[in-house]
Amino acid sequence: MRAPRRLSVIAVLGSMALLLGACSTATAEAPAPAPASAPAAQPSAGAPVDAVPAGLEKFYTQELDWKSCGGVLQCTELSVPMDYANPGGDTMTLALNKRPGAKNAAGSLLVNPGGPGASGLEIVRDAVPTMFGQKLQRGFDVIGFDPRGVGSSTPVKCENPEEQDASRAEQFDATTDEGLAAMRKASAGYAALCAERTGKALGFVDTISAARDMDVMRAALGDKQLNYLGYSYGTSLGAHYAQLFPQNVGRLVLDGALDPTLDNDEITMGQAVGFEHEIRAYMQECLDSGDCPFTGELEDALGQLRDLFDSVEANPMVSSDGRRVPIIDFVNGFIIPLYDNSTWPMLTEGLRNAIAGNVDDILYFADLSAGRESDGSYTGNGTAAFTAINCLDYPMDADIPAMRAEAKALLEAAPTIGKYLAYGPVGCQDWKYPATGKPGELTAKGAAPIVVIGTTGDPATPYAWSQSLAEQLESASLVTFEGHGHTAYGRSNGCISDAVESYFLDGTVPADGLRC
Repeated sequence: MRAPRRLSVIAVLGSMALLLGACSTATAEAPAPAPASAPAAQPSAGAPVDAVPAGLEKFYTQELDWKSCGGVLQCTELSVPMDYANPGGDTMTLALNKRPGAKNAAGSLLVNPGGPGASGLEIVRDAVPTMFGQKLQRGFDVIGFDPRGVGSSTPVKCENPEEQDASRAEQFDATTDEGLAAMRKASAGYAALCAERTGKALGFVDTISAARDMDVMRAALGDKQLNYLGYSYGTSLGAHYAQLFPQNVGRLVLDGALDPTLDNDEITMGQAVGFEHEIRAYMQECLDSGDCPFTGELEDALGQLRDLFDSVEANPMVSSDGRRVPIIDFVNGFIIPLYDNSTWPMLTEGLRNAIAGNVDDILYFADLSAGRESDGSYTGNGTAAFTAINCLDYPMDADIPAMRAEAKALLEAAPTIGKYLAYGPVGCQDWKYPATGKPGELTAKGAAPIVVIGTTGDPATPYAWSQSLAEQLESASLVTFEGHGHTAYGRSNGCISDAVESYFLDGTVPADGLRC
């Protein structure tokens, strides 16, 4: 069984957040993409677009040395301050790649697939040719980048492959005091390992710093405004960029939005409910297909699925290569196909085999989520970067009574999946660097028109989050994809493709409220 590349690039990387028809006509016009120009930046809202922040001149004026790195791809590196409050101090290196457009391309289009912890290099290398329309590929130089802390950029370093395999094989029963204590001890060890192996860069991989990096990229690429497509967590990068540099906003599409006003507990609850709804939709389709390993009415089938989870929790499965598959790894593998309803039949096959005692298909999906290759190596550092970025972005309450109360609420709201999302704050309780982020509205006052896309059946970034972000951003138009799965552009329908590509290429802003 092989997952489609689309799933492995977007849906799988977007899954880190869990562990955490006809179109109406468009009406507004966005500014034309800015042609290449002298490097420019904006230090604060309201400043002129050609201003370079004081002390950052050497970063904004650096020249990129592009070199061939396979086929049509070109690669380069960019230097940014580790700490923007101390630009004369240590630096970080960001890895970029480029899929060049036509000779008359309108500038650069940056792409981020989410996570946090997902590789923008990977999406540009592997997915853009099939996800993006040909006119869009010709119209821009499509730029991928690994944000600070991620992948080929200055990375967060935690476990080696053998250690990561061992961690994935562990199982803790957090419902008991003994099990929770063991989980907290393991988490503290992991935090110490990350701090030791990463060094002080671990304290500077927050989203605000990454958004500031994007303005350095824009300037080094020679664009007056930033053109950007962000999926999932990538919408947070884009929205924060617009808040920091509203007058540098060119054309931004934020697909599958995070709501910046939500705290960690609210995000967890939203995802629990979102996945519970999608599990119900999947299970009903499975039953209707006549080829489902579960039987009876919907509630009967959901009960059988929960019984399967309970069985794996009580007795972890073992794959054909001898690896132990505890419940969290099993649930991770179960979740991945829910990100794209075109892979629901693959989930059915995997569950049928698991019921029969063969967990290999489910483990395959869990490995995709973790970035594990068949030879035992791991591509990138998604798990480590996810933890590091979230621990900086979100203050979390690891108080035991508070976590117990949240676990109860999650189980009540999402009886199939909720209990597996509980106790997340344990992961940050002993983190060396305290959280610097906090929830709050983002308005991006003064920014050019921004497009927010929400999918009604999105389990990972529920539709209500896209609605909320579109309401907050003063210049946003909300486009709705009526369907299942995580994000829309590149996996939905022609209505979404036309809206996104007309916006980027022609400046035609889709009408606010467009439904596809």
